[in-house]
Amino acid sequence: TDEPKGLLSLPESERDRLSEALQILLATGSINGVDSNRSALYHWCRQYFEWLKEIAALSGLDVALIHEERLIQAIPRTAALRLRLKQEETLVWLALWYAGDVRWRDEGQDQAFLSVAELNDLIRDQLLPDATGPIPKGRLRDILRMAARFNLIRFEPAEPFEESGIEVLPAIRRIIPFRDLAAWTETAATFHRESDGENPSEDDETSDTGEDEP
Repeated sequence: TDEPKGLLSLPESERDRLSEALQILLATGSINGVDSNRSALYHWCRQYFEWLKEIAALSGLDVALIHEERLIQAIPRTAALRLRLKQEETLVWLALWYAGDVRWRDEGQDQAFLSVAELNDLIRDQLLPDATGPIPKGRLRDILRMAARFNLIRFEPAEPFEESGIEVLPAIRRIIPFRDLAAWTETAATFHRESDGENPSEDDETSDTGEDEP
């Protein structure tokens, strides 16, 4: 009987596509078919999803195909592949999760939009009410770009920076998988305690993305 075809027997062009998909999943945690630069690859991955699952498994990843979001999401099998966030990054991502949850769950909106100014207000009011000032603009810009790279938000920079637009994407619910707002509040409370004088940790592991920040 003929042996089943494996990944090594694929044509070179298909192996190149598969390699590209795996590299993107390892670097950013997902492939977003809404992105015009990723649309063709997303459709290729849908067509050959079993190949993608096989090669991802060899790298320690499960993959999920979320049709309604046109997204292919990587799910690490081990802690070694999870993204480790520094404190300010964790803070911003928690605030983005909260903003999305309020708009989707409480307000019944289909999309979750806010400005950088509203994000800063949210961080101050909900996470660090006793903070002396907002996160520096340059640092916040970098954190938002990182979140966009992981397909957690769409980010539209503007001048002044506070008017920059943010759309929180549903993928953030899987990357920061709180069961409900009460679970979020419990985590957010750690920032209140740290602002009262406790020593913050260097890193807070909060998300199951493809790999450490590239």
